[in-house]
Amino acid sequence: MAIGVLAFLYPLLRFIGFRIPRKPQRVEIARQLLPGQFHSTPQFILFTRESRVWAVARRCTHLGCTLHYLEKEDILECPCHQSRFSKDGLVLNGPARLALKVYPVEQRDTSPFYIVTL
Repeated sequence: MAIGVLAFLYPLLRFIGFRIPRKPQRVEIARQLLPGQFHSTPQFILFTRESRVWAVARRCTHLGCTLHYLEKEDILECPCHQSRFSKDGLVLNGPARLALKVYPVEQRDTSPFYIVTL
């Protein structure tokens, strides 16, 4: 009997826990950046170097606070518990243990110059 109840509940519990995957969000940036500059949005910070463009999430992996970019120190810092991250999203100081999400960036020659896929 217990096997019959489990056989009935299993698909029901899977249905209840099902979540529709969210669609990727594309953010267009019309401003062209010079190497070494950055562009900040509520969701991410876009960085540029001579041959590379990348975007890292602004949400701390510890408790989700919004990170600030400290330009003089060249790091991202969490105002809540002072976790620190490199511009590449790697953890430098805890309490955060996980690296920041890095988003793919499409660089273009015309406006919008950058398209970030979240």
